[in-house]
Amino acid sequence: MRMEFSPMNRSDISVVVDRITLKDGKDTRLTGSLETALKLADGLVTVEHDEKSELFSTNYACPECGWTLEEISPRLFSFNAPYGACPNCLGLGYTMDIDEGLVLKNADLSINEGCFNNTGWRVEEGSMAKAYLDGVCKKYDISMTTPVKKLSKEKQNILLYGCDEKVDIVVNNGSGKHPLSVNFEGIVNNLRRRYKEATSEWTKWEIGRFMRELTCCECHGKRLNESALAVKINHKDIVDYCDNSIKTLIPMFENLELSKTKMQIAEPILKEVNARLNFLQDVGLGYLTLNRSAESLSGGEAQRIRLATQIGSGLVGVLYILDEPSIGLHQRDNEKLLNTLKRLKDLGNTLIVVEHDEDTIRAADYIVDVGPYAGIHGGEIVAQGTVEQVMKSKNSVTAKFLRGEEKIEIPKTRRKPVDFVHIVGAKQNNLKNIDVDIPTGVLTLITGVSGGGKSSLINGVLYPYLSNLLNGSKLELGKFKEIKNDEVLDKVISIDQAPIGRTPRSNPATYTGVFTPIRELFAATNDAKMRGFGSGRFSFNVKGGRCEACEGAGVKEIEMYFLPDITVPCEVCRGKRYNRETLEVKYKGKTISDVLDMTVEEALKFFENIPAIKTKIQALYDVGLSYIKLGQPATTLSGGEAQRVKLAAELSRKDTGKTLYILDEPTTGLHMFDVKKLIAILQRLIGKGNSVVVIEHNLDVIKCADYIIDLGPEGGDEGGTIVATGTPEEIAKNPHSYTGQFLKKILSEK
Repeated sequence: MRMEFSPMNRSDISVVVDRITLKDGKDTRLTGSLETALKLADGLVTVEHDEKSELFSTNYACPECGWTLEEISPRLFSFNAPYGACPNCLGLGYTMDIDEGLVLKNADLSINEGCFNNTGWRVEEGSMAKAYLDGVCKKYDISMTTPVKKLSKEKQNILLYGCDEKVDIVVNNGSGKHPLSVNFEGIVNNLRRRYKEATSEWTKWEIGRFMRELTCCECHGKRLNESALAVKINHKDIVDYCDNSIKTLIPMFENLELSKTKMQIAEPILKEVNARLNFLQDVGLGYLTLNRSAESLSGGEAQRIRLATQIGSGLVGVLYILDEPSIGLHQRDNEKLLNTLKRLKDLGNTLIVVEHDEDTIRAADYIVDVGPYAGIHGGEIVAQGTVEQVMKSKNSVTAKFLRGEEKIEIPKTRRKPVDFVHIVGAKQNNLKNIDVDIPTGVLTLITGVSGGGKSSLINGVLYPYLSNLLNGSKLELGKFKEIKNDEVLDKVISIDQAPIGRTPRSNPATYTGVFTPIRELFAATNDAKMRGFGSGRFSFNVKGGRCEACEGAGVKEIEMYFLPDITVPCEVCRGKRYNRETLEVKYKGKTISDVLDMTVEEALKFFENIPAIKTKIQALYDVGLSYIKLGQPATTLSGGEAQRVKLAAELSRKDTGKTLYILDEPTTGLHMFDVKKLIAILQRLIGKGNSVVVIEHNLDVIKCADYIIDLGPEGGDEGGTIVATGTPEEIAKNPHSYTGQFLKKILSEK
């Protein structure tokens, strides 16, 4: 036996540990000698017998080539851990690198015409760039007058990535011409090297314009290192399995073929895997792939994943609080969600669900109805008990809808489209190269099951294109062939639930523009004129009239270091935002600070004789925000409230009647009472000649549509096609539309 340091090193030192003639009773000596050799050589031992020499190893390594494998453990298959992550991209699956497409942005020009000028490789007399390009083009017969895009791929690669052979160039440094033989690294490699070596932020920014996220060249986007990817089950690595949708994985794991020994090992693991996959399927997420990035998930999808995780844990005696789990869920999958919640309850847990969905309310064992209305008009327990008990309440708005006293009426007539915007060859995400006609002058609903391609079509294809064209934006365009007849629109506005501002300075008054005429009104008072105050004096965003201690914020932020920062009222102005002199000016006995502290309802009455102000406040009132304050910080508004403030701003503006409004699930967080108001607002926008496109699952909104585009039929790879188009009545007649099946029940009650 010999101890060896490395099977790959030619200068290995071998140590003879023992010579044994195998006989009965020599087992212990053989074992001891092996242990001694393995200890000396770090797990390597050579056994020579019968004129043969065999190398053995206790390491996870190939004894022939020396390739080693980390000890196999769960962390090896995690791209978030250094043990499993690809060393090149650190587990991201992509790297920031020079994109040749950006370098060749002007490929319709020739080299002499300045194809590479934007990269700094300018063909100017006496420049090094010209010397290099002249030399390369001469050596490889590359035309400098032909558009680069017409050059062969081989010649383009020489320009971009260099060549192995030396290139003869002539450098003119002012003292004469000097011939040199140099290496040409290529424009892409040159930019890459300069970026890595740059110490100037400006240089990094300049070169950064040619960089984007590119798939990692080592792991090819799989995010794991070669050790993790070398472990396979039935010739598939872990990423191959994770690339499949949950719906596809369930039968794959249920029918997994393994040897008897391997199945004994895998059986308890497969039981857990199958249980979790089925939980995800049960909550309507079968279309998701396991490697889907968390940032691409909607709030509802993320919440349902957490829900499935809790069910899979099998915990008992836990109190779960869920905030609108039905968000983003088609009615087809709502029943699955309710069954999942019941299973969680049946395990011995308690569930508190904040929800507006009627089916969920009716399925509850106990209901607590808070209201009767919002803001200062709410905060009371209006009714509580079973569904039957709550329905008997006379003060509950929820009860009125459950009893059918209050309801959202189906329109008696449907508007006819004025025109159409034609989307040709949409391929964004899971869209199957579809052609879609988006009608104008009507309320259009984009429907379909979760993952059917609704957001990909509207937010990924239509909105970026129109926003860049009509609004001058610079959004990244989705994948499509072309969009025709866009001249029928002159503006596009996306009204989402994003905050109207991220600081306490933003508020409904400033966002809707009503604060400007209010400040002008205060500036027109006698007190203001006597003091020489203009309207700027009443702005809390500029020096002069504001409190300088808090700079007009009304609050001060205190840094808590290891805890979240907190805000406290300013000790100088006590939250009023203005200095003493400004607050001495009053209109009808109220200071500018008092006006900001008014609710919309109070302000509407206070300014009823000032049309310029009343119109904008009336819009806030009409969208159901009578309870919020004019100066309420944007950070305290919910997503639904922020969206309605945006709608109010649009209602109060003068428009051309050729605007397209896009809303993505605007009913999120809205009670049936508020949904009714929302529909009325959308109808007002259309009444002005505008067009409204809404992505929605709420059947009360869908039944009020003039035109429906139903996508699907399923989610993920099984979606992305048009299932049906037309009026709600036409959709209801389509046997292939899940949306139509539910619409049919509602329309039959008309």
